[in-house]
Amino acid sequence: MATIAAASDRRMSIGRVFNRAFATIGANPLTMFGISFLFGALPSVILKALLQSPRATQTLPFDSTTLLLTAGVALLTLAFNFLAQGALVRATVAYSDGQPVGFAESALAGLRKILPLFGLAILLGLIVIFGLALLIVPGVILYVILSVATPALVEENSGIFGAFGRSAALTKGARWNIFALELVVLVIYWIISAVVGVLFLALIGFQNLANAAQGQGLSIGLIAVSAVSSTLVITIISTIQTSLYVELRNWKDGPAAEALTDIFG
Repeated sequence: MATIAAASDRRMSIGRVFNRAFATIGANPLTMFGISFLFGALPSVILKALLQSPRATQTLPFDSTTLLLTAGVALLTLAFNFLAQGALVRATVAYSDGQPVGFAESALAGLRKILPLFGLAILLGLIVIFGLALLIVPGVILYVILSVATPALVEENSGIFGAFGRSAALTKGARWNIFALELVVLVIYWIISAVVGVLFLALIGFQNLANAAQGQGLSIGLIAVSAVSSTLVITIISTIQTSLYVELRNWKDGPAAEALTDIFG
């Protein structure tokens, strides 16, 4: 009963979401950035380098072996990205619940959820695209409603449709706040992208950037900046989205610590 009363007095707070996200990253930088780099940024950079290498651009339309290799690397890259997503969810929730945040445990949690996350991403993408086709606004609404389906899937073992239902239940009553938070996340993404763009030009210059765009290979500086950018984006956005899930879960259900107190107190 105490948990229910406390939860009714609590409000969903955008400030707490950001505080929780950056506190998680600040307390566990090696784990958080390590997961994002090894399983998210590095495979994506390798795929990009493969696609933009001179040999690939010359043989890709005609060489079936190169085509199959590229498709295989792309699927592997996608799998690693889902692994990173699931691992970051586990690490963020663990820190929020006062549990140890381990690299191996988080990575294993992400590994177990690769296939469900793949299915969820496909369905979520189709739902949002369908909504966007209906004059955009329905797509935005659907995205907000389903915005915490991924962490719900990883943490609650609810299955894909169960995760959709859980996200709809958790976001109910806070969707305007969630919409505002997602706008802030979009601005953060734009800022990171702008800073990275400036660094690209500062490190390699216009000519080298043009050469890379024409398939003449990627410079070491371009690869390094791309890896750093991807690592930052994956870590920050995934941690914020998971922190939103924790905030909504605490708002609706009460914090995990409160639940234990009610049971054993």
